[in-house]
Amino acid sequence: MSLFLFMLLVSILNPVVSHKSCDFPAVFNLGDSNSDTGGYASAFTPPTSPYGDTYFHMPARRFSDGRLTVDFIAEAFGLPFINAYLDSVGTNFSHGINFATAASTIRLPISVIPNGVFSPFYLGFQYSQFEQFKVRSQMIRKQGGLLAGLMPKEEYFSKALYTFDIGQNDLAEGFFSNLTIQEVNASIPDIINKFSANIKNIYNLGARFFWVHNTGPIGCLPYVLIAFASAEKDPAGCLKPYNEVAQYFNLKLQESIAQLRNEFPSAAFTYVDIYSVKYSLFAEPQKHGFELPLVTCCGYGGEYNYSAAVLCGGTITVNGTEIFVGSCDNPSVRVVWDGIHFTEAANKFIFDQISTGSFSDPAVPLKQACQS
Repeated sequence: MSLFLFMLLVSILNPVVSHKSCDFPAVFNLGDSNSDTGGYASAFTPPTSPYGDTYFHMPARRFSDGRLTVDFIAEAFGLPFINAYLDSVGTNFSHGINFATAASTIRLPISVIPNGVFSPFYLGFQYSQFEQFKVRSQMIRKQGGLLAGLMPKEEYFSKALYTFDIGQNDLAEGFFSNLTIQEVNASIPDIINKFSANIKNIYNLGARFFWVHNTGPIGCLPYVLIAFASAEKDPAGCLKPYNEVAQYFNLKLQESIAQLRNEFPSAAFTYVDIYSVKYSLFAEPQKHGFELPLVTCCGYGGEYNYSAAVLCGGTITVNGTEIFVGSCDNPSVRVVWDGIHFTEAANKFIFDQISTGSFSDPAVPLKQACQS
């Protein structure tokens, strides 16, 4: 068989082989704490040590002991970590920007910081920030000077990868507002409609390549396990009804992405089933090199080593002795970092799985997400 015929056969049997890797010059991210690289820290109170200690050896404005999935995505394309839009000191946006802020929702939350627990920077606000940034960054480039080189080139906006990881807090807002499971489910279509509307707005500003994470198994996280302890548990020890809400959210999200794909055939939309990857860490931890998946690494108290009364990096007085809430001995084998977020080791595992395309619709690897 000639080399030409062989390569033709391979491309037919495995079309992905014939695709070139995408050369994304920038990453623009919108989301919540799962992908926040400093937005919350700039606007409110930055996380303190031991946050960031594993990789950065200092607090790095992230809600983990190290890198997040979005950091690994940037690294995969040879790009520097993307800085938060709200950063004001020494910030370089030339290869992307991060609008994600911890505690952010898709819809405008009922109560916001400082009187509530959710961020005012919900997805619609993040879109507005992006809209302003696109205009202002090009004004700065045209003016020239030192700051011009810190802004992305105009063509990057149509060539960049746009990543999204948001929705968990919309579900949490419903749960912690004492809505029933049925009431939270009933809110999901509107939440997804708001998400889709923002995607369309960003598309209209020139975005063409979308990488969208679904939401994870919220019923496996200690902050939910503690708050709703009486709920039915599945074999992994996670709260079954709360995970079922997340699964319904993901179903409607996948349907909306399919609709967007039909509506905008010139764009590439990749729906990423991050839920399945995260759940595997709770269901089969030993298989993946992890242990004690439901137990918080940096926390204090109870079955899950977590209490909302004292969080990671805080202090608590027990029998007259002040105790610092620090990291477990080996975060590299732990799944949950602070009762809400994942460890760097878990984030790396998640990235390694989703970047292959095995959990994507369509099934394209991350580096070919411009061709889905």
